[in-house]
Amino acid sequence: MVQSSTILSLTAATAATGLLAYAVYFDYQRRADPNFRRNLRREERRQARAEKEEAVAQNKQKRKDVQQLVDRATEEGYPSGVNEREQFFMDQVQQGEMLASDPSKTLEAGLAFYKALKVYPTPGDLISIYDKTVDKRVLDVLAEMIAYDKNLDLGSGINLSDIPTVGLD
Repeated sequence: MVQSSTILSLTAATAATGLLAYAVYFDYQRRADPNFRRNLRREERRQARAEKEEAVAQNKQKRKDVQQLVDRATEEGYPSGVNEREQFFMDQVQQGEMLASDPSKTLEAGLAFYKALKVYPTPGDLISIYDKTVDKRVLDVLAEMIAYDKNLDLGSGINLSDIPTVGLD
């Protein structure tokens, strides 16, 4: 009677031999057959093109999501009283900081910081503060929101081109 360890050893050896034989065959085909090499290059280019198209589609979807969030925030409105604006600002900054710690909630964090920016008296100064304190992922989302919102008055105190990390990527 054959022991089970012998059977397992033979099975593993057969699988390893088959894998090695396939690797040798693949390498031989890659080196010797011009059609095989051409097909490999075509497949590589096709895959790279598909990845690029997917990245473009994701970027468009992200931009669309950002625009929808900004539109929804504008529809909801912002407080008008001084005390209400101050409390709203503090709540949004706190919420943004909590959400920014989770990489999966980048859009929500950007929205919270954007809402705080909308009620801040000097948004240009706040952008400078955000640039020093907020994570780059969230800052990029915030930059897209600012670029989309044509009604946001940044004041004359800041030039977005002076901020090195806003919108770079």
